[in-house]
Amino acid sequence: MQMKLILGALSAVSLGLPSLAGATPIVRSVGGDSTPASITGVRDQFRVDLGGGTVAGPNGSFGGLRREINWDGVPDGSSAPNNLPGNFFNSNSPRGAEFSTPAPGTGVQVSANSGIAPVEFDNINPTYSSDFRVFSSQRLFTGVGSNVVDVSFFLPGTTTPALVSGFGSVFTDVDLTSSTKIEFFDAANASLGVFNVPVGTVDSESLSFLGVSFTEGAIISHVQITSGNTALGAGVNDGAPFGPDNVVDVVAMDDFIYAAPVPEPETYAMLLAGLGLIGAISRRRKASMN
Repeated sequence: MQMKLILGALSAVSLGLPSLAGATPIVRSVGGDSTPASITGVRDQFRVDLGGGTVAGPNGSFGGLRREINWDGVPDGSSAPNNLPGNFFNSNSPRGAEFSTPAPGTGVQVSANSGIAPVEFDNINPTYSSDFRVFSSQRLFTGVGSNVVDVSFFLPGTTTPALVSGFGSVFTDVDLTSSTKIEFFDAANASLGVFNVPVGTVDSESLSFLGVSFTEGAIISHVQITSGNTALGAGVNDGAPFGPDNVVDVVAMDDFIYAAPVPEPETYAMLLAGLGLIGAISRRRKASMN
């Protein structure tokens, strides 16, 4: 009976998670020109919000408080024209982030280094190196066949879902207001809000940054990034007519910055349940020996 009571109380903790849709965001955003310095100050403020200092450790870990991905260490075989495995940054380089694209997307891709293949996604469209600019030399990131990329968080190197307190990204060539955005979701899959990426201050090769953290702490289970109003593609040229009253706005991504993933509350509950079960069995064994 004692064992059943312990497990019953703990399982109630793990039944469902309350929505945090009213969470309070701290937003850091800037639209800059083609120089990295134009967005570095705001990017650095977001780093301070998350913590971790400036010294990078293994797998993009900063002080155990935040993680960063700049794509530049991706092997040539996992970059353009090849797709990047969606779990690369949770398996090959375990940072607790996995990527996917909704249909009709076919995956994600990291642009090639100079000398390996055309840079800045010129392998997709030879005009793109005139549209995009790197923030940290010299790779960029995009969805393939879709302008939407989902980022899900896990305890690094595992399949255990995790939460983070903030996420941000560098973007290049954001031309239209509201074309590029990040939506944040809590552990119950409720939206925590949609935040628009600022437009760059020059027509081409601009850089923009958006980072959002929440005062409630680690509550983000995944984010959905919309880059521009259409996917990169052959013949899909930036600024071309798009619909009755719009133009094509193609956008690529550079550095990702996010808080270190931590276990979801229900993971803690399962751990406690396991410990409670072990304790109950131990007590029953002791009682039977007396």
